Amino acid sequence: MAADDLIDLSADVVTLTRQLCDVPSVSGDETRLADAVEAALRAHPHLEVLRDGDTVVARTHLGRERRVVVAGHLDTVPVADNLPTRLEGDLLWGRGTVDMKGGVAVALHLAAALTAPVHDVTWVFYDHEEVDADLNGLGRVAAHHPDWITADFAVLGEPSNGGLEGGCNGTLRAEVRLRGVAAHSARAWVGVNAVHAAGEVLRRLEAYEPATVEVEGLAYRESLNAVLISGGVATNVIPDACVVTVNYRFAPSRDVDEAVAHVRELFTGYDVEITDSAPGARPGLDAPAAQDFAAAVLAVTGGRAAPKYGWTDVARFSALGVPAVNFGPGDPLLAHKDDEHVPVAQIELCHRALRAWLTGTQPEDLPLGLA
Repeated sequence: MAADDLIDLSADVVTLTRQLCDVPSVSGDETRLADAVEAALRAHPHLEVLRDGDTVVARTHLGRERRVVVAGHLDTVPVADNLPTRLEGDLLWGRGTVDMKGGVAVALHLAAALTAPVHDVTWVFYDHEEVDADLNGLGRVAAHHPDWITADFAVLGEPSNGGLEGGCNGTLRAEVRLRGVAAHSARAWVGVNAVHAAGEVLRRLEAYEPATVEVEGLAYRESLNAVLISGGVATNVIPDACVVTVNYRFAPSRDVDEAVAHVRELFTGYDVEITDSAPGARPGLDAPAAQDFAAAVLAVTGGRAAPKYGWTDVARFSALGVPAVNFGPGDPLLAHKDDEHVPVAQIELCHRALRAWLTGTQPEDLPLGLA
């Protein structure tokens, strides 16, 4: 392991965030960072450290009544010109500062520091979150080592602006396929233009009114949109095929089969192929462990629980019967952007809130809200 890859879990949480960001870890290239994380965690004898590929798991074994998981992914989307990180005033800039090295730094710092938390904790740092779901390290562990992540409750350190976001919407991609008859564009009347036929598909989408669905007290906004259109082979040929790819984000009150039926009904009369889907996750905030977490964290950060509109790996925990929430520093709207940055105070606040929950304490000097 290169000296530049060493990470110091005793450093303050902002410095640790910078160290994590500055080790390249684009999806598929997480090994260097996973090696550094594993080495740093193995230096702490209160943790059992396990590894599967580039996923590192660390666990306490204190015989507590509850076991909780705190998880975060190590990978980022490809880097533009925003590494190394830079600290300007009260903002930390760079790839991964939002999605989601701030949340990972909070978890790593606490994993090392808390030798006797009030719950047994399984800390999970996994690979391949930003790419195809079948490569996801958390999914791989769930399939091959489900006992590693058995728990009563889980926290995913995805960026949530320091707020508590319950559950997540499901997601579905479908291709609406249109067929025509090819012809020379100089004699278009002998052909049938498949791209033109997509007009009705787009009109149905334009007229579509997405629902807002309340699930366990949280209002999930749905959406259904065209995200890709492809068709045509040459500029002088009437296209005989066109594909409109649509993405449906559906409330966790629906399962995947219901979401598929909804999309097929909207496009009645068309050839619809479902290409990808993932179920959402109900908030699970009525679970005792979730209620304890919400009370402890919101007492520090202020605010109230909100829904997660995007799909996250809380759905994997939900599928295992483990209630899970999203809680981490960073504005989700800045994830993957070239101007990705996070307020330093937000990283520190999330660290204090998780520490208060895991130690059963409420430091008196904690702020009541985010600046």
